[in-house]
Amino acid sequence: MAVLLTGCGKSIDPNNPFRPDAPKPKDPEVRLGSIGIVGDAADVQTTTKSGIVIMGGGADVDAAFRWMIDRSGGGDVVIIRATGTDAYNAYVKGLGTVNSVETLKIDSRKLADNDGVAKIIREAEMLFIAGGDQSDYTNYWKGTKTMAAINYLLTEKKVPVGGTSAGAAILGNYYFSAERGGIDLPDINALANPYGDRVLIGRDDFLKAPFLQNVITDQHFTQRNRQARTVAFLGRIMKDWSKTPYGIAVDERTAVCIDETGMATVVGTNKAFFTKTDAAKTPETFTTGTPVTWNRDGKAIQVSAISATVSNNKFNMNSFEPENTIGLEKFWWSAVSGNWVQSAR
Repeated sequence: MAVLLTGCGKSIDPNNPFRPDAPKPKDPEVRLGSIGIVGDAADVQTTTKSGIVIMGGGADVDAAFRWMIDRSGGGDVVIIRATGTDAYNAYVKGLGTVNSVETLKIDSRKLADNDGVAKIIREAEMLFIAGGDQSDYTNYWKGTKTMAAINYLLTEKKVPVGGTSAGAAILGNYYFSAERGGIDLPDINALANPYGDRVLIGRDDFLKAPFLQNVITDQHFTQRNRQARTVAFLGRIMKDWSKTPYGIAVDERTAVCIDETGMATVVGTNKAFFTKTDAAKTPETFTTGTPVTWNRDGKAIQVSAISATVSNNKFNMNSFEPENTIGLEKFWWSAVSGNWVQSAR
């Protein structure tokens, strides 16, 4: 028998689902920019370790993702991109135990400056920047709350952050923005004119990744014959800003994993190239419209190439020198009359 409760002169049936005092269902949370989530949408907090992953594009490197997942403490993983799908969600979820994986498609400055989008990023225990076009990332994200949220993860919360292809291109303090298109041989040789319209390099105004504040990155490296453009990028930084920069260039299906102490390991199936300039060896000829000569007796740029196919390889980001000789090859790179040259070291 139903019990009638009275109050304010009205009879209320507790079994009536339409009773006026019943709580209203909450509206579903709007997660702007999200194109998919797997796992628990509720935020968790875990113990994390910082780390940086520079992935060279092509097929993803499982070992690098597992390395980041381990450092995330099993927390929330966020993938950010400007184009594409949520395909990383199931892939990352299948590689280890995490609370959730969510993909944000941030394809406008308005969305990149949204508090809710920034909040999702700031609550991540692991962040990965997908491939695409780095000019989208610089145009949409630079100077926004999304950029501030990424830098919060890098410098304050200290969680693992990685990127592949275009996502790797923006990790260094110096970066090739690709705002006027790519630079690849044989179509364009950056050493033929290092101040060509497409050779656009940014600095000091985007991401603040530990150990990468004097570094420019490159990817799809030997597969797209990008040695010449890397030499041109390093020369531009030296010439324009009187810096002595380093470079990290990574092959496809390969990744460089840098831990919280600055020790780097190369994983995957190909090689990573660590390039080091010398303030005493500036380019001999480096001007607008003129082929580059940066020879210095064939010893302009020091190169350490490390194979990912051997275990326990190590590179010290603090000294920017190999920590051991496992998988190591040494070269000199130089440029003569606009042509890239490699010699043994």
